[in-house]
Amino acid sequence: MVDLRPRLAPLLIGLLLTGCAASGNVQDIQPGERPDLETDEAGLWMKMDRAEADMRSSGKVVRDSQLQAYLEGIVCELAPDYCQDIRVYLVRNPGFNASMSPNGAMVVWTGLLLRCENEAQLAFVLGHELAHYIQRHSLKRWRDLRATTSGMAFFQFATAITGFGLVGDLATLGALGGVMAFSRDHEREADRIGLRLAQGAGYSGAEAAKIWDYLQREKDAADDGDGFIFFASHPPSDERRDTLAELATATAGEGRRGAEAFRRLTAGHRLAWLRDELRLRDYARMEVLTAHLLEAGDAPGAVHFLRGELHRLRGEEGDDGKAVAAYYAALKTRQAPAETYRSLGLVLWSMEKPREAQSAFRHYLRRRPKADDRAMVEDYINQLN
Repeated sequence: MVDLRPRLAPLLIGLLLTGCAASGNVQDIQPGERPDLETDEAGLWMKMDRAEADMRSSGKVVRDSQLQAYLEGIVCELAPDYCQDIRVYLVRNPGFNASMSPNGAMVVWTGLLLRCENEAQLAFVLGHELAHYIQRHSLKRWRDLRATTSGMAFFQFATAITGFGLVGDLATLGALGGVMAFSRDHEREADRIGLRLAQGAGYSGAEAAKIWDYLQREKDAADDGDGFIFFASHPPSDERRDTLAELATATAGEGRRGAEAFRRLTAGHRLAWLRDELRLRDYARMEVLTAHLLEAGDAPGAVHFLRGELHRLRGEEGDDGKAVAAYYAALKTRQAPAETYRSLGLVLWSMEKPREAQSAFRHYLRRRPKADDRAMVEDYINQLN
């Protein structure tokens, strides 16, 4: 994960010292518009421009020209008038998150793409973020925060995220999300506009409610629901899901889902993104995520393998049997990675099934004859003799 602490503290302290206009009646941003240099909004843009420059050169940005063009194409379909003003960055990071900076930089996490079933769901989320940008919600929230928070309290928050008060990037981002959370009115407005943008581009509006319903299920299962960064500024609720479903139903037309193109362009990344999720060691959330992907029929070989991995690593009662079942399910597909055999061998060994374990290890070496761990696996086989 990108360490944002060194750049967030100067951002917040700098904005604290910037003159702030009264909230007033903030108008929608117009295509091609930039704020006047003497305004507090210009100061906000300047700080975000610097943060964007740092992120642009980050090794976390996914370098996939086809996928990049695909995301940019969706944004331009959703808001063609603003197409030239938006820069999209796909960042390799687990967890569901997307954000829209007031200067036009949109950040999309790979964990978001992993959880979407189709292009229509992704389009709604991106439309929601575009609505925050068009409506200048960040500026409105910033001015409200400045008007209601004492300078000392804000300074304490800024210094805390440098590492004195918060530990780890997840805590940093969660704290920032909590402070900069949009109001309920802003969220309702972004939902309504995002749905309108998605449906205007021909997408199925019914998919908006589905993604929110899934996110609520994952949050409920999570070991730490408050640690889900996107929820800090975009709280899910049954009310939001139901409202989106009603709004979609009130609009005529089915709309497209775009599942085939979405899966084709993300398929090659799914295994790596699932591994990223597993590293969080939030096994309850991982169970919900993998079950969700299996229901959608998405990359079953990789998903079954990672489901086996979560049971193997969690190691609770009954997990060995669940891991073995998941590995065998993966091996019935053509997409199972070679590591499936190695992990299967380790679990079978722990279950005191030496012959089956040896067979699994040998299958692994046949699939990966030049594996870096070949000597170690050969030693496993010798020990099992």
